[in-house]
Amino acid sequence: MSGFQYDLGVIGLGYVGLPLVVEAVAAGMRVAGVDASERKVTGLLAGQSHVDDISDEQVAHLIATNFFPTTDSTVVGDCETVVICVPTPLDDDRRPDLGAVNAATAAIAAHLKPGQLVVLESTTWPGTTRDVLLPALEAGGLEAGSDFFLAFSPERIDPGNPTFGLRNTPKVVGGHTLACRDRAVAFYGKIVETVVPVKGTAEAEMAKLLENTYRHVNIALVNEMAMFCNELGIDLWSAIDAAATKPFGFQAFRPGPGVGGHCIPIDPNYLSHAVRKLGYPFHFVELAQEVNERMPVYVAQRATRLLNTQRKAVNGSNILLLGVTYKPDIADERETPALPLVRRLRALGAEVSYCDPHVPSWNVDGTPVPKVDDLGDGVRLADLSILLAPHRAFDLDVITGGQLVLDTRGVLTASSTVERL
Repeated sequence: MSGFQYDLGVIGLGYVGLPLVVEAVAAGMRVAGVDASERKVTGLLAGQSHVDDISDEQVAHLIATNFFPTTDSTVVGDCETVVICVPTPLDDDRRPDLGAVNAATAAIAAHLKPGQLVVLESTTWPGTTRDVLLPALEAGGLEAGSDFFLAFSPERIDPGNPTFGLRNTPKVVGGHTLACRDRAVAFYGKIVETVVPVKGTAEAEMAKLLENTYRHVNIALVNEMAMFCNELGIDLWSAIDAAATKPFGFQAFRPGPGVGGHCIPIDPNYLSHAVRKLGYPFHFVELAQEVNERMPVYVAQRATRLLNTQRKAVNGSNILLLGVTYKPDIADERETPALPLVRRLRALGAEVSYCDPHVPSWNVDGTPVPKVDDLGDGVRLADLSILLAPHRAFDLDVITGGQLVLDTRGVLTASSTVERL
């Protein structure tokens, strides 16, 4: 280990950092983990996982072998490689917030030693590694590319994906110099099956934003189509299935109640921010953002129309939300479109409850949303049920037996009581 106590230090032990720890320990590495949350670290030390795809048993195994979580960031000075996996959210004004990245960088800079490799995995705008991390790390006198090594490798974690995980998803790597890239490629080559070297850090940063902006724009396209296809009496779901039979030149995207999670609602804003610094807007991203953010309002409008067909008003109606996480079969509520939908329905006077086996309790703006544990009773008693996240735990036949159902994911068969978005 070239005199270092740990092969790897991971800053940020969330949905990106903890899977990296799992694979590194499996590869025989001695790993230190740093997180600002004492609750997370205490839970990990007790063998408790806070990440959907990692079990308590896996965490207990990590702790029993070569994983040492702590809140003490000075440990990074004892790590041959340090990977930053902290969140990069938006602030209250929807601007990029690099506070966690800056704090992690400062901690590394204070303890940086010759021979160390520093990698940023957190999503950010192109140029961040070069313009933010590089000067902070070189301020102590060490030079990147000779004294230490600096790279960017975008995370590609897809929570709840049973097929692709960290190990079998190709890993893009860009270095500040060729020597930096080679060092990072050698590191990731020990824990992933395929490493994809690229020209530099900015290209690696752009690759991540391109991936998510592509999805963002195409989701917005089908979401807008869903709005006018309903008015035209066209079954968009059927049209998408038909188009998807083309073996080239088309990839199927499907509408939904809005976008959520750690990537789609956040990452394109980082690219838009970079473009705006050039003096003009990124029209595609900003238009896609507008369309996707409008979807919860549109779902509420469709709910209103559906209730009207039964001579019922939204005001006073019991509306049950089925699945309030941002995607099926996980407990992740980040940026879930269920949140603005609840706000809208409450503003219209609806009595809103939810059913979700992955979310034991839920509140919106400080006000609890009542939970329904029995799916059958819930859909039977609700004036309207809205399917937002079709968890495998839901019996779709039970849902279709509800008084009135709005399916925002296209998994139910349309009928006199079931309408698809």
